[in-house]
Parts: sequence; structure tokens; C-alpha cells
Amino acid sequence: MKTIAEILKAATTRLEEGGVDSPRLDAEILLAHVLGWRRLSLYVDAEKILPLENILRFNELITQRLKKIPVAYLTGKKDFMGLSFAVNQNVLIPRPETEILTEFVGEYLRGLGREVIFADLGTGSGAIAVSILKFVKNARAAAVDISNEALEVAKFNATRFYVEDRIKFYCGDLFKPLEGQIFNAIVSNPPYIPTSELKTLQKEVKSEPQRALDGGADGLSFYRRIISDAPRFLVDGGLLAVEIGINQASSVKKLFEAANFSDITILKDLSGIDRVVAGEFH
Repeated sequence: MKTIAEILKAATTRLEEGGVDSPRLDAEILLAHVLGWRRLSLYVDAEKILPLENILRFNELITQRLKKIPVAYLTGKKDFMGLSFAVNQNVLIPRPETEILTEFVGEYLRGLGREVIFADLGTGSGAIAVSILKFVKNARAAAVDISNEALEVAKFNATRFYVEDRIKFYCGDLFKPLEGQIFNAIVSNPPYIPTSELKTLQKEVKSEPQRALDGGADGLSFYRRIISDAPRFLVDGGLLAVEIGINQASSVKKLFEAANFSDITILKDLSGIDRVVAGEFH
């Protein structure tokens, strides 16, 4: 029988030879998942012998990872804003850069210092909306997605983090199910990859819902719709904030200006890439 250290070493080699980007990290995450341990425990108990059933389950996950299925789909969870969100192949996997958008909108709402309501368009796993509700106790949310399957994941996450009493879910296309409602803020991480670039994406990203990635011919189709419609759904001085793709900041800023938004802000992510455009409507 093999020790944890030996099992990890063999799996890391398999992933490395299979062209996986972070072989050691992925092996550790998957083994910790199988055992129900924290990753640190793999080092503390490196000489421990594992039962055969654990080894077989782990090797099965490594085989799936070699097919470029993302680790988050294999474990069914992804950390975001310090919370562990349930995910599956019906939702986009939350990215660290989206925390920039989430923190910005959360701080804005917290700064209003009263009962507030915001809309999250294309909520997916609910990561943005649930995180904001978790950290802004005076907020309520309307979370919209065109996919019923995605909304089931978001509802699960809202219940998991005890914010289900402050969020309403709507199945529909962007603002359509929200007609007649008014919000202090609207947040969205819409699809923004140009259609022609979808086929060039990493195999892992191709495992994610294409509908959550495809931003139309130039990647801007959802921004045009969201930015032009948002003023009807915002209070005076309300905030619209969207995540953007690489090299989209100036184009999206122009759309904000054309829709008469003011105080337009562009935020960079930790890599120095423009990642969020936000503006207020008066």
C-alpha cells in the first residue's frame, strides 16, 4: 500500500505529463476532497496509508482532470470572497477577479447606510449576490438568470449561507423579469468573450456553459443591452457596475457615457488589468 506522499507524487506526475497547468495543487485539492481533509493535513499525515477505496476514488478524479474537466466541477465547490460556493456544470466557476466587482458594489451599498436593494443580472452560482448579502446586512437582492438549472445552484448557495430570506430569484433574460422594479445598484458579470474566440479557449473553460461566455460578435452585446436599459431600473444616483474582459474598458466606458452615466470609474484587478466599469445615473 502507498502513503499519501507517494500517492500525491504519482498523481502529480500523471497530471504533469497530461499537460495540466497546476499538477501538484490540483492533486492536493482532489485528494483533500476525497478524504474530507484540509490540504495542510496531507503534509502532516504524509506517511499515512490510505484505504483502497480512497485511492480508487482519487485516481478516478485524476483521470477526469486529465480530460481537462475543471477541479471545481470535480469537487463541486469553489472558494469566492472567503466562502465555499457549490458549483456544477450549469454555472460559470467564480473567478478571483470577480471579487473586485463584488467588493466594490458591496462597499457602495454599505456606504448608503440604510435598507438597500440591488439586482444581479446573470447570477449563475449566485456568488456575487450571496457574497454581497453576506457582508451587507442591510441589503436585499433580486438575482436573475436565463437558466433554471443555474438558479437551482444559486438558491442552494443562498440557503447554505443563510441569506435566502433576503434574495428573490427570477428566471429570464436580463431585465425582463424585473419590469417595474427600482434598485439602488445593478451588478453584472455578463458574457463578454467574442463568439469567434470561443473555439480558442482552454479546454477547461470550454467545459463551462457557453451561454455564460458568448458575448456576441464583438463581445459587447450584453453591455449594450444592460447599459441602455439600466437607467429605467435605477434610483436617482443609483450605481451600475459590470465586469469586463481584457481591452474592453474604453468601449464599455463609451457605452456608459452614451447612456448619460456620470462619475464613471474603471477598476483594475490584481494583475493590473482593467476589470470593472461602474457609473452612477442621475
